[in-house]
Amino acid sequence: MTTGTAFMSDYLEGVRSGVVDAVAASLPKGGPRSSLYDPLAEFLKRAGKSIRPALCIAACRAHGSTAEHALPSAVALELLHNAFLIHDDVEDGSVSRRGSPTMHAEHGVPIAINVGDGLAVLALQPLTQNIGVLGSAMHNRVMAEFGELLRMTVEGQAIELGWRHENVVDLTSVDYLEMVALKTCAYTTIYPLRIGALIGSWGRADLELVTRFGLYLGAAFQITDDLLNLTGTEELYGKEIGGDLAEGKRTLMVAHLLSTTRGTDREFLVDFLDGERKDRSKDEIERVRAMMDVHGSITYAERYTQALSEQAVSAFDQAFGELPDTSDRRFLSEAIEFVVSRNL
Repeated sequence: MTTGTAFMSDYLEGVRSGVVDAVAASLPKGGPRSSLYDPLAEFLKRAGKSIRPALCIAACRAHGSTAEHALPSAVALELLHNAFLIHDDVEDGSVSRRGSPTMHAEHGVPIAINVGDGLAVLALQPLTQNIGVLGSAMHNRVMAEFGELLRMTVEGQAIELGWRHENVVDLTSVDYLEMVALKTCAYTTIYPLRIGALIGSWGRADLELVTRFGLYLGAAFQITDDLLNLTGTEELYGKEIGGDLAEGKRTLMVAHLLSTTRGTDREFLVDFLDGERKDRSKDEIERVRAMMDVHGSITYAERYTQALSEQAVSAFDQAFGELPDTSDRRFLSEAIEFVVSRNL
């Protein structure tokens, strides 16, 4: 039996191959190719690990059901994720994604926005399959979950964009966690787990316990991602290192730095966060990064992530601990360590 990272990688690849095949089969064969479906298909081929559909399918199978019951929802999650990525890159002015130019950098903003819209529209198609797979009553429950997922995600994104637009600098770790719960956790961990558990248990699972596990797992995931943006390599991270600082994002490290700097350093930081990406020079970005080392912001975020991981372990035991010891339950358990040790 494979162990540790090898087990997780094998599990993710098994899910990814099935999801990729289902996604490819769902794409239209005709229509405008060069300005829509060709760049859309190319973007989907980039090397993501499909953590969202994997969590959905694992939660479903851990409750005794089959992957086929969760597959339409898992495919919809993957399509939505890629739609969000394209739109996020436009909003952030990012230049690279998964080791290649972002959609808007390669094809322009108008085409990128429309391709993102196209992916969001295509995500609706597999969900209609749930009527035949699960029946109308469960289909309606799943659709209600997706509705909440979408609402929370755009609200979380709006909060973060608002902080940057209004140059909000009076932020705490609680503010950050509340934003991440909406922006990241909702569609990355909470609702993939909830939808899988809902389908797999046929509505018997305690979804509030699942939500708690997803919250801690997703927050640990996001902070790890933010740390990698500062401390990782482009090969590992898949995007430009330091891009979050260039974009003026309010990460946990930035929130901590804002709360610990004083005098001219804080004045510089507040001015740095104001304005647009093009106004922030490489030297200024490097100065902020150095300030994080001086004030212990990186260490603070690492310890915060470790505390979240410990909470996730306890929450997993409450949500999934009494289920049979299967590879699917094991995947959910080991996902905690996996998300804080590498970028998914």
